[in-house]
Amino acid sequence: MKPKLIEAKCCARCWHDADRPCPDLIACLGDGPICHDDETCKQKRRERIAGLRRETLTRPVIFVGMGTCGLAAGAGKTLVAVQAYLSNRKMEADVVEVGCIGLCSAEPLLDVQIPGRTRVCFQEVTEEKVDAVLDAALPGKISADGVLGQHRNDKLAPWPDVPYLDEHPFFAPQTRWVLAHCGLIDPTKIEEKIAHGGYGAFTKALGELSPEKLCDEVEQSGLRGRGGGGFPTGRKWKFALGTKSDHKYLICNADEGDPGAFMDRAVIEGDPHRLLEGIAIAAYAIGADKAYIYIRAEYPLAIERLKLAIAQARGYGLLGENILGSGFDLEVVIKQGAGAFVCGEETALIHSIEGKRGMPRPRPPFPAVRGLFDKPTIINNVETLANVPGIVQNGAEWFASVGTDTSKGTKVFALSGKVSRTGLAEVAMGTTIRQIVFDIGGGISDGKAYKAVQIGGPSGGCIPESELDIEVDYESLKTVGAIMGSGGLVVMDEDTCMVDVAKFFMDFIQRESCGKCVPCREGTRRMLEILQRITRGRRNETDMDALERFQGVMYLNRLAEVIQDTSLCGLGQTAPNPVLSTLRWFRDEYEAHIYERRCPAGVCKELLYYRIDADLCKGCGLCAKKCPADAIMGARKSPYYILPDKCIGCGTCAEVCRFGAVVVE
Repeated sequence: MKPKLIEAKCCARCWHDADRPCPDLIACLGDGPICHDDETCKQKRRERIAGLRRETLTRPVIFVGMGTCGLAAGAGKTLVAVQAYLSNRKMEADVVEVGCIGLCSAEPLLDVQIPGRTRVCFQEVTEEKVDAVLDAALPGKISADGVLGQHRNDKLAPWPDVPYLDEHPFFAPQTRWVLAHCGLIDPTKIEEKIAHGGYGAFTKALGELSPEKLCDEVEQSGLRGRGGGGFPTGRKWKFALGTKSDHKYLICNADEGDPGAFMDRAVIEGDPHRLLEGIAIAAYAIGADKAYIYIRAEYPLAIERLKLAIAQARGYGLLGENILGSGFDLEVVIKQGAGAFVCGEETALIHSIEGKRGMPRPRPPFPAVRGLFDKPTIINNVETLANVPGIVQNGAEWFASVGTDTSKGTKVFALSGKVSRTGLAEVAMGTTIRQIVFDIGGGISDGKAYKAVQIGGPSGGCIPESELDIEVDYESLKTVGAIMGSGGLVVMDEDTCMVDVAKFFMDFIQRESCGKCVPCREGTRRMLEILQRITRGRRNETDMDALERFQGVMYLNRLAEVIQDTSLCGLGQTAPNPVLSTLRWFRDEYEAHIYERRCPAGVCKELLYYRIDADLCKGCGLCAKKCPADAIMGARKSPYYILPDKCIGCGTCAEVCRFGAVVVE
């Protein structure tokens, strides 16, 4: 059934009366037909769209990146400085708060656009730099100093000798579909989103596609779940569509719990209406009349953006009852989670929404058949749903044209760790890890050597230098002991101890285990204890510790296999991955820890030994004074020495020595 266009005088109620909402916002600002064929109305629509796209300006616009990453870098102070600058000089300009454009390492970001010219992005604009940047940019004197790049816009005059932003090494290799509008549009204005094509796919789905056709289209596109499992999205939807029920539910999983992952947060903060449109389309496809967005309470800005976006969409009839006269009803509810990692598992998430403790349950029945409140339920994560509008708008073939044979479209990665350019990178499936780390990320920071990249979060694996050319797709990553996961990508350099990395992730998994099944609850604890023994020095061993240490190492692989085979949910089944992948690719480091009691990276403190170089020691006695174990002896103005039996390996002596006389081995 086609959406009913509300009969109204657009010229009278929209173009000439800005205080009153347009009776059919999609018709007025989208690409669809308007309520009546009138040249004046068409011209007014073109002018309004150009204004909302900022292709025509009457005064300058200053954009400040106010995503969580920008705020952490000081963007709040930058914004205050911008407002003070305009107030002190009594200048008129629009100040727009936008989300993260992706290059977090360059924050705070500030863009300036003056009438007739393209928008220019400046990097690292802290509060003390605001005056200098605006003094030059507002009069139209753009210099290369501090400029990240200018945005490309064929309808505006470019700045000479200023590089384009899409040619920057960070952005050039990317294929930005999900992140297309993040950091560019005002996330608090639904009109601006619609002027850029927002909700056009939703109206197309309501007017031209039946739920069956919509599921077919998504299945043919090859879209797979971006939350980690990689199950075909269209096929998943069909399970729920084919299950008869008086109520069905859609759940958006925004409970982003992986260390180093911030993709979902950035999408919601920068482009919340893209997610809402994907939710609306998915709900229509499966016949759901209620959708939940399950988001962690630690994302206050994202929650604020979602609440505003839902209210705006409801105000324009894009949510609620009888949407656009189609007979389709949809209510969207935000459910805040308490940050439990296990609630990323879909059945545990369902229990949490129902008010129960977040614990997985055996499957089948799968949620698509019996899920929330025992009704058919589909659970997709943020990135999966954010891909849906593009598929509906451009067709399955468009989406399937990018990627590999089994993994289509793009994937957003949160690039963090020991890499020069951190941030969000959206790349075509099939891009290699080397391209992401070295081309987009700029390589390892501080001139260090690459060691590994952790992909897939706590349940993922580490990829060594020998496998850097592995392609990013669901099947390829499994061959090297890793998984796609939600998209966290943590880069590690030569100073990283891989045994310590495995211990960190195992400690995280053990603490976050729901405790329901014995293999996960007890197995991960035993694995953690084995890793702790491996990184423990002789000085802290008693009785049978040394024997138990070797015995535990012998059972490490076998224990991991039991956990994988017998755990209840996917989180438990993938829990041993960090240990298995590091053991596979960095066995020499494990052997150094086990047999030589030595940490090659110098990270495991209990395996470090300290001595004082007599040739460098000046006999100041500061190390002896600060030693908490009284393990340093000597006379003033003579070389000091460390008693190995008393040294506890705290490293205080090395920290306080001003002459570099303390040698760490």
